[in-house]
Amino acid sequence: MDPHISTTPFGRRSLSLAMVAGQMAADSCAPGASSNKWQVFRAVCEAKQLLGASDRALAVLNALLSFHPDTDLVEGEGLVVFPSNAQLALRAHGMAPATLRRHLSVLVDCGLVVRRDSPNGKRYARKGFDGAIEQAFGFDLTPLLARAEEFERMAEAVRAERRSLLLVRERITILRRDIAKMIAFGLEEGIAADWPRLHLSYRDIVAAIPRTASRLELEPIAAELAALAQEVRKALESHIKTEETSANESHSERHIHNSNTHPHEFEPGLEKGQGTAAAVKPETRSQPPTGYPLGMVLRACPDIADYARNGISGWADLVETANLVRGALGVSPDAWNQACEAMGAVDAAIMVAAMLQKGEAISSPGGYLRSLTAKARAGEFSIGPVLMALLRGRGGAQAKAG
Repeated sequence: MDPHISTTPFGRRSLSLAMVAGQMAADSCAPGASSNKWQVFRAVCEAKQLLGASDRALAVLNALLSFHPDTDLVEGEGLVVFPSNAQLALRAHGMAPATLRRHLSVLVDCGLVVRRDSPNGKRYARKGFDGAIEQAFGFDLTPLLARAEEFERMAEAVRAERRSLLLVRERITILRRDIAKMIAFGLEEGIAADWPRLHLSYRDIVAAIPRTASRLELEPIAAELAALAQEVRKALESHIKTEETSANESHSERHIHNSNTHPHEFEPGLEKGQGTAAAVKPETRSQPPTGYPLGMVLRACPDIADYARNGISGWADLVETANLVRGALGVSPDAWNQACEAMGAVDAAIMVAAMLQKGEAISSPGGYLRSLTAKARAGEFSIGPVLMALLRGRGGAQAKAG
């Protein structure tokens, strides 16, 4: 076959540096080079972000490769394919002509193919007397062969980055679970520590996690969570060491402490003596409140599940977990008991889960719960709008992330 002489595009399309770079890549193809075209295509797909190729452009590239009759791309053996736009659109799943032309330009700009335009812009092949193709005009796939090793290196780098991102996400998930469980345990056992401060620090770090983040963004967050986990663990270890030095005395004090006191309540406006009042364990309703199922509540307020010791499989588990979390939020036993009396234990637990989910949006959870309690006594409180607002907020955030 005669060497290709077409180096510039037909018609109004102007020559670009990307076209020149693609032609240089094609010219640099090693003599006798050979590579499986579908392996090269898979590497290109994995490295698409580094190359700047879109999914639709790759669909067009897949269609172009299907017009090459052999499985392997071999240097010097007919690497120009010349389908018409109509044929190409059919193999690209019925892509519109304007869309097809746009994505063909993307493939050229990414240096994946080279245009070999004929004098009249048509795509065709000229055959010799023996029936062999002497000259072909269309899209040259030689850059795929010439850059096959480069594409594989890029794909390997993408795979390594993906694995690193997965590992840091797993680390953050485990650290979040560890911190939440340790704080819940410390509150339940009445271990002396500044649990409200630790909880707020945890919430601040978690609130800073983007819904879609790169490894470089997540690694500092993982480091902060690891430092906080270490601090929480030291508080628990310090308590264990104290127990070891005075085992009998600490054993009895721990039981007294669990039943009579709740440290670190910081709700403003408490009456004298209320800050240390014991929270009465409320009776839970056997049926869901106002017709809202537990699954819906957990979709609206998923963070509460992090603090459950054995998961949340029923309303009793939700109430028990909310009774633990309310201490970290700064809700006093008195405010909790009054809320349970006014709106029911389950609705009170849902409101604690909602306040936990809203985080810093509620500056005084204790005062907020008392105001809702007053509304419940006046018959003006409904849990439905709270759940609906949280569900809409999560749905909108997920749509943006997608």
